[in-house]
Amino acid sequence: MVHCQPPDLESRVYTPQRIIAVVGVLSEDGIAASEALAGSGLDEQALHLQETRVSYRQIATVFRNALRLAPDPAIALRAGTRMHVTAFGIYGYALLSSPTRADAIDFTVKNSRAMGPVTDIGYTQDGVTETYSFEVLLTPDPADALYRFSIEFTFAAHLTVSRDVYGELYGYSAIRVAYPMPAHADAYREVLHCPVQFDQPVNELQLDIAAIHRIPRLPDSVTHAITREMCQQFLRDLVQSDGVASTVRRVLIEQLPWRFPNIDSIARELAMHPRTLRRKLEAESTSYRDLLADVRRGLAIEYLRKTRMSTEEISSRLGYSDAANFRHAFLRWTGKTPHEYRRR
Repeated sequence: MVHCQPPDLESRVYTPQRIIAVVGVLSEDGIAASEALAGSGLDEQALHLQETRVSYRQIATVFRNALRLAPDPAIALRAGTRMHVTAFGIYGYALLSSPTRADAIDFTVKNSRAMGPVTDIGYTQDGVTETYSFEVLLTPDPADALYRFSIEFTFAAHLTVSRDVYGELYGYSAIRVAYPMPAHADAYREVLHCPVQFDQPVNELQLDIAAIHRIPRLPDSVTHAITREMCQQFLRDLVQSDGVASTVRRVLIEQLPWRFPNIDSIARELAMHPRTLRRKLEAESTSYRDLLADVRRGLAIEYLRKTRMSTEEISSRLGYSDAANFRHAFLRWTGKTPHEYRRR
């Protein structure tokens, strides 16, 4: 599996804590909230209302604003340190109350989407080392500054939450990331306190031996069971509330590269008239053509990053009539040819 299931970008179902953290750090640096929130459809007052919910699209907008506005290039690391366990609501209580470390890990991997994370998380262990792996949800391209911002924010937040749950001695032993070394690389050691390798094939963090044997500080099996069920119910409701665009994107990912459906076949699969599907997608500010291009772009980037397939093979898998058309499309998406992208 070379790609993770993308989230619905438009549904406003998540609490705004990630946006609040970024806006707070920008405020410390003299950037007004109105500038930080520009284009997101949010204002500062909305961030403090209990009923406010945000979408992935709004989170990505604020993150990109921060990249453009922040005088400190390490803003994502700083914002991540604001994400204490209490910022995660019921999800945070479930972590705090985990009866064992194994319960906490299992809960994290299975339920992280409940809090609208900017990365998906995986976990492996070999008896000596624990490794967490991360796939960015907001963009598939490590050359995109939003990709780096998302990983920096996630790693700092993961450390902050883990220290709330397991104690201040919890720490990473090593980090690997899939993008080039940024100018502010020194800030990684200051915030994350471990060696970092850049330009790696994956995003991973490994844990100290001491961290592996830690247990949650406030175990409570009853509270954990209740809060875990609440998170699972939210995830079930989330699947049902996804917009039409998210459903179409899922169908495209499931069918590529074996089929290359057009909008008429997608409409039949969703039991609606093509004109109705077009109207619903337009209401969500997108189109079938845009969704197909987005899915192709994401898959192309991951094939180039994670496989040895030739440009011709990737072109065929993505349904292009010839490799030249694929190369033109990829150049339009990324500013690089497939060969240049893979070589970098």
